[in-house]
Amino acid sequence: MGIGKWIGGILGWTLAGPFGALLGVGIASLFEKGSGSYFSQQTPQYNNFMVSLLILSSSVMKADGRVLRSELEYVKNFIRANFGEEAVADALRILKELLQKDVNIEEVGAQIAINVPISQRLQLFHYLCGIAKADGVVSQAEMDILRRIAAAMRIPSQDAESMFAMYGSSVEDAYKVLEIERTATDDEVKKAYRRMAMKHHPDKVATLGEDVKKAAEEKFKKITEAYDKIKKERGLN
Repeated sequence: MGIGKWIGGILGWTLAGPFGALLGVGIASLFEKGSGSYFSQQTPQYNNFMVSLLILSSSVMKADGRVLRSELEYVKNFIRANFGEEAVADALRILKELLQKDVNIEEVGAQIAINVPISQRLQLFHYLCGIAKADGVVSQAEMDILRRIAAAMRIPSQDAESMFAMYGSSVEDAYKVLEIERTATDDEVKKAYRRMAMKHHPDKVATLGEDVKKAAEEKFKKITEAYDKIKKERGLN
């Protein structure tokens, strides 16, 4: 489990601002010492990161006007892998309430941008893209929400579009993954691959735990597959 390392050193987050206004009395009680809940045993920094993650997750889940079981299972599996089985029930109670509320993506994303390094923000954004893709189709509404989240988290638009393209299968998608135009020279293609491989290498999130590193390895594999597709099209070795 690497979640504690996601937020190591973060001191400025509180349950006020975009968080406190969203949590009702029943959910807020989960954070009270002595309540017996999972979150009552965690640090405020830990809990604030979790709430932030669930706020953004809920925004993607309800973007197209419906919340699907496949999306819920995707989120549950992520929580289980990165927070532990004991966190699932409490997290789902919070998520259920958040799905009924309007949330301020910009405020939450801005707080993450301030407190979380870019390599970890990229991995977090990759997870959010996975929610949208969980049912096999990414709607325009989901794409719009993801772009808002990327902007709020200060993720460059090229990086965001690259991650969207990872779920495609065409040669055009492959070029987008490497963040280059189809008119790029062979040398530019090779340089783009090296740059992307360095930016998204799994070792950059290795300290967050094996589950996060495994997700990063899947993303890294998509980059390599895109490069291989372009090389095959161009007849490159």
